[in-house]
Amino acid sequence: MSKVFQHPIRIYIEDTDAGGIVYYVNYLKFIERSRTELLRSFGYGKTAILEEGLLLVVHSIDAQYLAPAKLDDEVIATASVKKLARSYVIFEQQVLRGDQVLCHATAKIACVNEKMKPTALPMHLHKAIASYGNEE
Repeated sequence: MSKVFQHPIRIYIEDTDAGGIVYYVNYLKFIERSRTELLRSFGYGKTAILEEGLLLVVHSIDAQYLAPAKLDDEVIATASVKKLARSYVIFEQQVLRGDQVLCHATAKIACVNEKMKPTALPMHLHKAIASYGNEE
């Protein structure tokens, strides 16, 4: 079982619609931050992959919105590795308020070269992702 990375987020007015609840697309921003911070925890910030002439791009996302977050809520965006392949990673993600799941998503993130063709993840990143959650 993979470890679950957690990234805390406070809901600001800019995250909400006129009714004071989080606008649905912002959940995608929250889970993006969680994935980004997970990779950063491996020492792999956003610029590191660019320096190698590669990009990590969203191939697909399946999201279910289960309950609304509201202005000033404290939520946690999570990321865990569901599947690791040679050229992509599938993340299982959630946005939680306490124990309540507000949003659940599965995101497939692909590695591509400068010509936007699928390519292997850099070996050191692949190893870091593979070892995440396998530590006892």
